[in-house]
Amino acid sequence: MSDMTTSSSGWAPNANGARRRQMDKLATLLGMVAAGILVLVLTSILWTLLSRGISGLSAAAIMKPMGPPGSGGGLANAILGSLIQTFLALLIATPLGLGCGIYLSEYGNRQNRFASCVRFVSDVLMSVPSILVGLFVYQILVAPFGHFSAFAGSVALAILAVPIIVRTTEDMLRLVPIAMREAGAALGATRWRVTLFLCLRSAKTGVLTGILLALARVSGETAPLLFTSLGNQNWSFSLNRPMASLPVTIYQYAGASYEDWVQLAWAGALLVTMGVLAINIAVRLSARRG
Repeated sequence: MSDMTTSSSGWAPNANGARRRQMDKLATLLGMVAAGILVLVLTSILWTLLSRGISGLSAAAIMKPMGPPGSGGGLANAILGSLIQTFLALLIATPLGLGCGIYLSEYGNRQNRFASCVRFVSDVLMSVPSILVGLFVYQILVAPFGHFSAFAGSVALAILAVPIIVRTTEDMLRLVPIAMREAGAALGATRWRVTLFLCLRSAKTGVLTGILLALARVSGETAPLLFTSLGNQNWSFSLNRPMASLPVTIYQYAGASYEDWVQLAWAGALLVTMGVLAINIAVRLSARRG
């Protein structure tokens, strides 16, 4: 009986260990397959954009404004319009997102009902479809004034960027050790000075990463701009008028029956993708250095 017990007790761990190793190998294999599929999809997208868009990239496509089919027009005004609207959106979203993230991290504990509501609203905004944001801004900034505007497009993009900055700022500030806050208080610094000059400076790399991720998130949005800034075939520098943008131009040109417009749409898609990819690479490098 003792031999059987010993044999049984000696055999069971070996069997369990072998089963665990098999399951570990299976899980590793499935993870590698999933990662390979993801890389394959990304590579396929990049290859399609490069093969179709590189031929459309030229000095004329980057330097000339949009024009009628066959006129040799480019994407210059759309590129500039995207830069203006995205930059203005960041100017609006960054202080709002930073302020809200600082409040949730430093002043809004889990027992604070108002902070919990703000955190919940921020999480909901992060998952709201962008077209709903465009319709909302259309109702408050376009319909009452009777015309589309670049400012309305920037506000729509800012609404999409704010929750990303809020979440990143809150998470990064929570990673700052409590000892740093206590050290600042021990030196006689007020709470807001400790937050701004110690905590925020310590978490600046992560906060900057969140801002860049928000920039990458909104730079390719099309739906909100269709209801707000709409687009413009000509140069436009007024925030109170419709303004061209790359995502809207790609949307309009891709479905056209003119070969030169379709080629410009592929070139614009390549520019947007390369821009977003460059931003993400910059985020990774800055996070690694930080």
